[in-house]
Amino acid sequence: MRLEGKTALITGASRNIGREVALTFAREGADLILNTRSSQAELDEVAGMCRELGVKTHTVIADVSDSASVSKMVEEGIEALGKIDVLVNNVAVRPHKPILEITDEEWHTTLGINMHAAFYLCRAVLPGMMERKTGSIIALGGQSAITGRPGTSMVTTAKTGVLGLIRAVAAEMAPYNIRANMVNPGSTDTSRGNPEWYPEFQAGVERGSNEHLKEIPMGRQATVQDIANAVLFFASDESGYVTGDSVNVMGGRYIF
Repeated sequence: MRLEGKTALITGASRNIGREVALTFAREGADLILNTRSSQAELDEVAGMCRELGVKTHTVIADVSDSASVSKMVEEGIEALGKIDVLVNNVAVRPHKPILEITDEEWHTTLGINMHAAFYLCRAVLPGMMERKTGSIIALGGQSAITGRPGTSMVTTAKTGVLGLIRAVAAEMAPYNIRANMVNPGSTDTSRGNPEWYPEFQAGVERGSNEHLKEIPMGRQATVQDIANAVLFFASDESGYVTGDSVNVMGGRYIF
């Protein structure tokens, strides 16, 4: 098993990509600290499935856009399971709105959840990783991390900022054998709790339709397992000489 002996902290683990990353890591032998902001029942379900796979699992409800909550969560997770070898920063919001309509509150909320949380999490887990001289940090980005599209100034700014953070952390932490990388999912077959974040599907275009898929060279959406496989690569020793990099799991869409 590729993650046996490792402990991973996964944020946004109650559903969609985070849920699949947790289950994939459990199948590969990692003990888990699983986080969500409010969905205790969903998180408990995922944790139960991971425990059935034979790994230790600890759950924490915390708002990762709050610095004090992140510090407390990391302390609690280390107390429960002893260490954190892998951080998967998976929390995100993706609001679409014309730039002239964005309020100050919306701007700060989006950067807080997407970008500030990534910094708080890195800062909290790095001391332990530095002490043990090992660690892998993986951030989930997206198409917004590599392109700019109308109506996405908030999320594009935040995700581009996270990519910059990952590169800076990779450079600073390389002497400690700590790696930092990013996975950029493309259109993924997940449940959409906030349809207003996806205006392209409010104009008569259905997700998974021929009109939607014609934008993707491979002709299909990603599955959550496709994304989890890329995260697993960066978490495992198979990527031991890869840092400050990113992989675009988009079926070739970004090359158009």
